[in-house]
Amino acid sequence: MWPLGCSRPFKILNTTNILSRGFNRMFSQCRRCLHECPQLGVMDDLQVLNLQHNLITGISQLSLLRHLVVLNLDDNHITDMSGIQALTSLRILTLATNRIHQISCLDNLAKLHILDLHHNQISKMENLSHLTELQVLNLAGNNISRVENLLGLDSLMELNLRHNYISFVAEVDLLPRLRRLFLSCNNISSLHQLGCCGESLSLSELTLDGNPVALETWYKQAVLRCVLHLRQLDMKRITVSLITLFQVFLCGWYAVQNETSVLYNEPSHLNNVTSQYSFQIQTPENSPAHCPTQTNGLAQEPSLTEAGSVTSLSLSDNHLAELDGDTLRLFGLGALDVLERGWGAQTASAVTVIAFRYIHFDAIVPMLPRIRVKFPNLHLIFLETNISRLPQLAALAQVRRLDQLTIHQQGNPVVGLALWRSFVIYRLHHFNLQRINSQEVTMNDVIAAERIFGTLGHVAATETPHCRLLLLLEESRKRQLQFLLEGRGRRAGLSPEELRDNGKLVGEGLSRALFNYPSRDGSTDKASERTATVDLYLQDLVRQASETNVKGEALHCLWPAMFAEMVRDCVLEMSDRAKSTGDQVYQDHSR
Repeated sequence: MWPLGCSRPFKILNTTNILSRGFNRMFSQCRRCLHECPQLGVMDDLQVLNLQHNLITGISQLSLLRHLVVLNLDDNHITDMSGIQALTSLRILTLATNRIHQISCLDNLAKLHILDLHHNQISKMENLSHLTELQVLNLAGNNISRVENLLGLDSLMELNLRHNYISFVAEVDLLPRLRRLFLSCNNISSLHQLGCCGESLSLSELTLDGNPVALETWYKQAVLRCVLHLRQLDMKRITVSLITLFQVFLCGWYAVQNETSVLYNEPSHLNNVTSQYSFQIQTPENSPAHCPTQTNGLAQEPSLTEAGSVTSLSLSDNHLAELDGDTLRLFGLGALDVLERGWGAQTASAVTVIAFRYIHFDAIVPMLPRIRVKFPNLHLIFLETNISRLPQLAALAQVRRLDQLTIHQQGNPVVGLALWRSFVIYRLHHFNLQRINSQEVTMNDVIAAERIFGTLGHVAATETPHCRLLLLLEESRKRQLQFLLEGRGRRAGLSPEELRDNGKLVGEGLSRALFNYPSRDGSTDKASERTATVDLYLQDLVRQASETNVKGEALHCLWPAMFAEMVRDCVLEMSDRAKSTGDQVYQDHSR
């Protein structure tokens, strides 16, 4: 292992490697608790000096070592670099894990190839532009906030800036030979802060993990769009599946939203991107050593149709369908056509996961009956499918069996509703769901869902007239309802399929079946007409409710006066009645 922040161990500092390079004068004093550098004036031809893991605070005592090529002062107490300028032959300088605040005193070290200053207290990149032969620069674990002052480092091939506070990157495109750039664990929150990386023609490896921008779901695809020549991202090779996913990222959302965009209307640009990556994809089957179609030592470009266990079923400018083991991934509206194809029983039974992305859920609903027929058991995944209402989730009852359900919050507003999970558990109770969004469904969840929606379903099932039920339920449900209403069981002439369909509602429950979501196969005119009718009906209800409320408020204001007047009238009436009664009694007595 090597210190945190190093991209890899500097093998050139290993004794055996150094000797193999012809360094025959070495001196090592590691872990000796030295407080200052030893006096080595008599060893003026010394080439390699190793003083790591001591308590050294200064370097000035080494100024006489004019032939020193490798100097290792890692893990000491050095606070400044004064005295290093006299070592004009240095090729490798490591001052990692010290207390250095500023990069300085490197003016005469024009031959320097490797400079390691990781885990110090450096806050600015400076005094480096004259190091024209520098190939590796390690400044990981410091306090640097900007990548700057790189002009002149024409030989730099690797720049390690992990574990800093960087929020802005500049001048990377001015490094003609830079291949590896490590920016993990910094404060980069937007790809706009990395604009210069896209201009670099030599950059092939980039790490951005641990930055806020890496938390975005579109992060990898956006980086590939900006930096076209990458072979590795976050220490992982760029694969065929990642490239095709990048293509879908560029064109898939356009397929869903049907918006015009310059970015999404450039299929030729996508093809160029694919061709840029084609040389990076090597498998045992298409490597030059195994490829039967190689010509002049160069293998043919691999096809995007198949890579390892990933099989591309359909690919165009606006959709992608691929089969990865037991997972069928569908990106873009056009990918739904794959479900219409003839699937062999063995292949269909092997598919246990179907993932939808960049497809409107209303377009998926008509395909659910086909999924029911072809795929027996499933884990459905929805991402960017615009599921926004609870009734949409009821459409999932059309599949044959559902063990797991995953609805990502991204692009599905329904996940933001507090009761969405309870509704799914209640509505799809007959499936006996095991997990929802990777969270296990417990008996307590089932009981809670029944308490919330069970009463509502019971009221809907018992209070709705039978004729209205027949209108609300879909065709398959009408037969089931009629079966229950007539109280019929097994009869002669009833096919096994009908018996199975009729009996299914008993498991699903009529109250649950009323929470349905009809397919949107109807014409646009009829849908708009229904919408207009509903709007008028709602407006009339709102008007009536408003008028009733106004009348109620008026009555509330007038009631005190009305009540007082009513009481006064009653008192006067009683008074008049008592007086007339007394007069009548007096007259009767006089007679």
